[in-house]
Amino acid sequence: MPAITVDDILVLPRVPEPDVTQAERKVTSVTTAPSGYEGEGFPVRRAFAGVDLKRLDPFIHMDQMGEVDYGPGEPKGTAWHPHRGFETVTYIIDGTFRHQDSNGGGGLITNGDTQWMTAGGGLLHIEAPPEELVMSGGLFHGFQLWVNLPARLKMTPPRYQDIRAGQVALLSSGDGGALLRVIAGEFGGHAGPGITHTPISLVHATVSAGAQVRLPWRADFNSLAYVLAGSGTVGAEKRPVKMGQLAVFGAGDAITFAAQTELDILLLGGAPIREPVAAYGPFVMNTRAELQQAFEDFQAGRLGSVPAVPAEPRPGHDVI
Repeated sequence: MPAITVDDILVLPRVPEPDVTQAERKVTSVTTAPSGYEGEGFPVRRAFAGVDLKRLDPFIHMDQMGEVDYGPGEPKGTAWHPHRGFETVTYIIDGTFRHQDSNGGGGLITNGDTQWMTAGGGLLHIEAPPEELVMSGGLFHGFQLWVNLPARLKMTPPRYQDIRAGQVALLSSGDGGALLRVIAGEFGGHAGPGITHTPISLVHATVSAGAQVRLPWRADFNSLAYVLAGSGTVGAEKRPVKMGQLAVFGAGDAITFAAQTELDILLLGGAPIREPVAAYGPFVMNTRAELQQAFEDFQAGRLGSVPAVPAEPRPGHDVI
């Protein structure tokens, strides 16, 4: 798993373990992601399947893409498609993916890179492996997360962020048992590079085999943990988890993990929006009327055109 790492974790800034007065978050559910296919037929695990949206808020949807070892000619992507009303976060652990959108955003991401696309008022985009990877085949593994936008920001101008692996904040747990990669938001007093409209934290943690880690977590955020690889336990009650499972935590100030084998976990949390959600296909709005308008705007060509015309950078909306 070649996401960004370090030779000596002990040289990194450390996140102190919460003191005993901090309330432990209990695990309220552990669910197993069913397998499916997305786009032109690449395999995914539906990470949030079976979990009430109220427990996920402000997150809407997440797919673990792969892990799959493609043969020559097998890598697949998506066709051009629209989005409105939310943000997509695509994080690649193995392999290479190309993004292009009708707002002028795009580029290649690989091993630990992230593409953060704010669809906002609407755009078209496409994601696909580059031609050389299609020809050669190879390992592919990553995830895509959908982050909701509040009603006041549903129609915000689209934005694209290109986050390189070397930009993420690298931290260590207090005893050096876990490497923590902060992709977005603030964690342990350190900020990740991703700029978010909705307040969230997004952390890729690698917990060493045999280690137990207790981490602080904002009391006003929800708390989710998805197992990308390995096996172990979550919560002080030591609920077993393995690859492809999502743990949802209740209220509190601290979360606990323990690894049997090396454990890769995606930690997600955010401030709940607590607004009605009307979602269908590529659109996430607040009402059925807004969904209907999104489809009409797409059919009328108001969400962009292909080929894309590169957008002029604007303050607060330029590519980083």
